[in-house]
Amino acid sequence: MSLQYGGRAEPTTIYECDGQTRETLSGVRDRLHQICLPHTNRAVRVETVDGDVFEGHILHVDRGVLYLRQENAPHRAFFPYPNPYSNFVLPLVLFNLLTISLL
Repeated sequence: MSLQYGGRAEPTTIYECDGQTRETLSGVRDRLHQICLPHTNRAVRVETVDGDVFEGHILHVDRGVLYLRQENAPHRAFFPYPNPYSNFVLPLVLFNLLTISLL
């Protein structure tokens, strides 16, 4: 007999993070948060583990995400801030970052 989930069969788990990986990712996230926070409003170059490189100013760091303000880069950003013509904010997941360099 399978358990019902709102009228449907219980979902099948296809991935579950193990305890050690979770601890490692949490540690990386917390360390990068502490490193980035004092550099809010500073110009930086960020490289991700996938090789993407972004330049901008750290706008905010919160809950594992670095918000990078980019000027005149509408094709690479998601959220206009504070208006749709001058600045764009790119959210980057902290544990996906390879390097952060001050400019």
